[in-house]
Amino acid sequence: MTTDWLETNRGAVARWEVDHNGHLTVAYYFERFGHASLAMLDAFGLGLAYAERERRACVTVDGYVRYARELGVGDILHIATGVIDADAAGLTLGHKLFNSETGAVCATFEQRLLHVALADRTPVDLTATQRRDAEARRVLWDVPARERRPPPRGTEGFRDTARDSVDPRDLDPLGETGMAFYIHRFSAANGHAIAAFGMTPSYMRDEHRGFSTFEFQLTFAGRVRAGDTVSVKTGLLHVGSSSIRLFHSMTNERSGERVATLEQLGVHLDMDARRPTPLPDALRDKARALLAPTG
Repeated sequence: MTTDWLETNRGAVARWEVDHNGHLTVAYYFERFGHASLAMLDAFGLGLAYAERERRACVTVDGYVRYARELGVGDILHIATGVIDADAAGLTLGHKLFNSETGAVCATFEQRLLHVALADRTPVDLTATQRRDAEARRVLWDVPARERRPPPRGTEGFRDTARDSVDPRDLDPLGETGMAFYIHRFSAANGHAIAAFGMTPSYMRDEHRGFSTFEFQLTFAGRVRAGDTVSVKTGLLHVGSSSIRLFHSMTNERSGERVATLEQLGVHLDMDARRPTPLPDALRDKARALLAPTG
C-alpha cells in the first residue's frame, strides 16, 4: 500500500462559483472531482486515450461525499487522489479536497466506477494487468464508513422539484453527462423541496438563514444524452432540531428510466454565526407533516 497520493487538481474558488450560502457551490466540487478522476485514470492507463482507442471506460455509478469545511471566494484548493479498491468489475477511488492555504480537508469523495463498453454500458472485466496497475496506487482510506439509512418506499409523498434538459456543454470528455450536471439539478430540487415547508428564499434572506449540506450519497444508474429532458422528484425523509434529510430521484423523461438519486443531509444554518441553528417550531412542524414513508 502506498502513501503517495497523486495530486489531480489545483485551483481557486471563483466568485461566480459561490452560492447564496456564501461558500463554494456543491456542483463545483463535483466539476473538480470529475477532472481529478480523469487525471487519476490517466495515471494508470485507463484515461481518455484508452477510452478513445478501446471504446471502454470507467464510469461513475456510486459516490459518498462528506463536506467538512467551507471554501469561499478566492480560497485556493487542491485534490489528492488514490485507489481504495480494485476488482474485476472496476475501481473505487478516494479523493480528498484541501484548502491549500490551511492544509485542512474540506471534502472527501469515495467514488465507485465500473469498467464498461461505452456503446451500451455492458460490464467488461478489468485485466489482471489493469488491476495491478491500479493497485499500485492504493492508499489508506481513513474516512468514516457511510451510514446506511432506511430508504424511501417508492416515491409516495414526493413532490416535483426540478425539470431541465441536457445541453452539449454538460457532457464530459468521454461524451458522458458530467457529475456536475446532476448536482446542479439536485441543488435546484433542494430549493423547491425546503420551500414547501417555509424555508423559502425570502425567509432565508430576511432571517439570515441558509441550508448547508454535510453529506451526499449518490447513485448514477442510467444514462442521459444531449437533448434529453430530466425531471426530479424529492421526498423529505427526516427532520431533526436543525438537521434535514432529503432524497432526490431523477428520471429521463424520454425513456422513463431512473438515472440518478441523491440522499442529501444538511442543516438549517445561522448565516451570521456560520453554525447550525434550530428550525423555528412552525417550520419544523410543517416539515414533519410532509415526511415521506421509509423502510
